[in-house]
Amino acid sequence: MVSTQSVGVESGLKYLSESQDALQSRSPNQELLPLTASVKSRDRLEIGGCEVTALVEQFGSPLYILDEETLRAACTQYRDAFKRYYPGSSQVLYASKAWSCLAVCAIAASEGLGIDVVSAGEIHTALQAGVNPDKIYFHGNNKSPEEIQLAVESGCAIVADNWLDLETLAELGKLDVSSKTGGPIRVMVRFTPGIECHTHDYIKTGQIDSKFGFDPNSLDEVFKFISQQPSLFCVGVHAHIGSQIFELQPHDDLADIIIQALTKALSYDLPATEINIGGGLGIRYTEADDPPSIEDWARTICTAVVAACERQQLPLPKLLCEPGRSLVGTACVTAYTVGSKKVIPEIRTYLAVDGGMSDNPRPITYQSVYRVLAASKMSAALTETVTVAGKHCESGDILIKDAKLPNCESGDVLVVPATGAYNYSMASNYNRVPRPAAVLVKNGEVNTIIERETYQDLLRFDRLPVGLRVQK
Repeated sequence: MVSTQSVGVESGLKYLSESQDALQSRSPNQELLPLTASVKSRDRLEIGGCEVTALVEQFGSPLYILDEETLRAACTQYRDAFKRYYPGSSQVLYASKAWSCLAVCAIAASEGLGIDVVSAGEIHTALQAGVNPDKIYFHGNNKSPEEIQLAVESGCAIVADNWLDLETLAELGKLDVSSKTGGPIRVMVRFTPGIECHTHDYIKTGQIDSKFGFDPNSLDEVFKFISQQPSLFCVGVHAHIGSQIFELQPHDDLADIIIQALTKALSYDLPATEINIGGGLGIRYTEADDPPSIEDWARTICTAVVAACERQQLPLPKLLCEPGRSLVGTACVTAYTVGSKKVIPEIRTYLAVDGGMSDNPRPITYQSVYRVLAASKMSAALTETVTVAGKHCESGDILIKDAKLPNCESGDVLVVPATGAYNYSMASNYNRVPRPAAVLVKNGEVNTIIERETYQDLLRFDRLPVGLRVQK
């Protein structure tokens, strides 16, 4: 790999780790680029042993490039850290809303993870990926009866978010809509813990004023209701405090609150033996971001739960967590091809790429900040300040403001790191733009995991009214 120090000026190489050794020991969420990112020849960025520019030549752009080693390293670190720091049983679940597709779910499951789902589509994807339904937990604040029935019949656990969930489950129980296990319906109760974190308002979920979960003051009524439903088997309680969190203290605080809720469930003779403390660990989107490591996050939670159980004189429950962004976020980059360039003297230079808000809606939705690299000019000095603009007919379609890049022209390939979470999963066909392809890379090998949409795909569900005449 080319050394940053050998360049002598600030370049794209500054975002590469100084050492590519011991991949498993580095926390992927603290890296800007995937763990396998390197520059070995011709000044070109490689991910998973594959040159990014060569991938664009073969598969087109925009292109999501997912590094298998980074994804597996994150799964392994979560799994092993909980085993190391928690004396009881534990289960890591992948929050698949971050990126629900067959390949990502299958890789997570092959590492021993379960899957957290929030819709029938995500249930279907997880099942088709081969995930054991015993390890699928179904969330959501407005589950339809059809979705709940699918989850129950498939053998998934249902995370009850509100009274409608419980009433629907109770009715299904009366109708003897049993799961594949043939036993009662597994239910976990979600409540709002009243913990607020320093994160975007849209991704705060732990505060009392949230659409998610039961009010903690209603838990007595909730547990009493469940105790009167022989078809419902309350496995435990769930609480989640938000997303993209860099603080550890709120997770420490959560332990006491959730153990108190579990104690309350047990007081109603419910067979509650599980707690799910959610996810929310942040990742590095820019060099200014400094999230805790997966190891530190897991240690904090495990230590806090053990201490809370000791205070309540409670046997250790099964401990579940559900990371999403910190598992897949930094494992993926998005490659774009530069198109037009517009220079407004003394004001701004716009560099337009062939994607934008349709493949990454986070900047326009959350004002999220990203970095960008020139894939074939990694050691070139960062001599220009540009605004990387998307191609969509929307003034707000700006991917990155004031980006530092070497001189770039039409045809150059740009790479935006940390695009594995909430990019493809929130992608759209705005302006009738087909969604990009995604490839999985490892040791120089590449596999397509999502085909690029075609123009015909855009018309697949369109229908012209019968008898409509079009003037020509």
